[in-house]
Amino acid sequence: MKNNTKVLKEHYIPSTEFYSQIIDSLQDYSIFTVDKDLKINSWNSGSTKIFKYDTEEIIGKPFEIIFTNEDKEKGVPKYEIDTALKDGRSVDVRWHLCKDGKTFFADGLVFPLKDVDDVVIGYVKILKDITARKSSEDAIEKYAKDLEDLNNHKESVLAILSHDLRSPLAGIIQGADYLKTNFGNLDTVFTQDLLEEFYNSVVNELAMLDYLVEWARIKYAAEAFVPTKIELAPYVKKVFESLKDTAALKTLNMRNEIEANYHVFVDQKMLLSILQNIVSNAIKHSHQGGDITVTAKQSENRLIVEIKDNGIGMTRDVQEQLFVPQVKSLSKAVEENKGAGIGLLLVKGFLEKNDGYIWVESEVGKGTSFFFTLPITKPSKKTISCKEDDFLSKYKKQSIIR
Repeated sequence: MKNNTKVLKEHYIPSTEFYSQIIDSLQDYSIFTVDKDLKINSWNSGSTKIFKYDTEEIIGKPFEIIFTNEDKEKGVPKYEIDTALKDGRSVDVRWHLCKDGKTFFADGLVFPLKDVDDVVIGYVKILKDITARKSSEDAIEKYAKDLEDLNNHKESVLAILSHDLRSPLAGIIQGADYLKTNFGNLDTVFTQDLLEEFYNSVVNELAMLDYLVEWARIKYAAEAFVPTKIELAPYVKKVFESLKDTAALKTLNMRNEIEANYHVFVDQKMLLSILQNIVSNAIKHSHQGGDITVTAKQSENRLIVEIKDNGIGMTRDVQEQLFVPQVKSLSKAVEENKGAGIGLLLVKGFLEKNDGYIWVESEVGKGTSFFFTLPITKPSKKTISCKEDDFLSKYKKQSIIR
């Protein structure tokens, strides 16, 4: 009996059904085949579990059904097949699409399926859902980046505190000491002018400190961040109303050309601060009787806002330093523009918090345009957003608003 069993074992060849059962038992893996026309012709139970399609409803469907629209537009399904034919296999790590419209991140490969004569009769696709692993890796990467940003932010705040706030105070102290020492010998008009200068310096110092506190709050404070979908035009109108007296001193024409149906998904207080800072800067650098115009245009899932003036403009060097927290450039901004440097850092921080970007286009003597973007709807956590440089280069090359 033992000899018969041994002979059976030595001559036993697993059947196709046996292999099929093994493949079907791999619940954590999607394994399916497609024919030469790239139609799905087999589907294991792991595929049903992952993609939510039953075997009966998926058989005969095109291979590209599991790919996202973005990948289909890029020709990814055909690329995988072509690579598998050329190299013997195609390895991919990408997002895939389920029956219910949800996406998951998968590690997979495609390889040709050949008959006994080595002729390609189809293809095999094997993949595993690694969304949880990707989420963990992304969380670690985000934590490392946030930690680096926080350290840079802290150093910037300390640099501004030690230099840009301390220097004006030192000047005020020296002036006050001179006034105290020589008060009896000073001309009344000179004394009045000196006190006026002290007053203006202290007011500017307080305004700058307020900017700094608000800027630091973006990273450090625990105040509620509550973005909601809101209509943009009324907020522009509200900012124009609050600044109309300042604009009237230069007889400026302020035009709100935002269409009534344009919405953005943003924290309302931050939006007001963004608009207030940029419009205030436009007023400050405009010529007498100049124009300030706010326009917007929708592009994909974002609204791109332009705040344009025809004022003094700025050089390329100044533009490149506007959103960089460098002590030297901020000192100059404090001296010449009374805190404008920190105001723009505040704007940049608020926009980044709301998934937005900002950039500037300007020409000396012809004026300046500040552009910024905000999402129209709540950003999806699963969306892989492009790098900021890629985004800006894309929209700078297109004259989207002008």
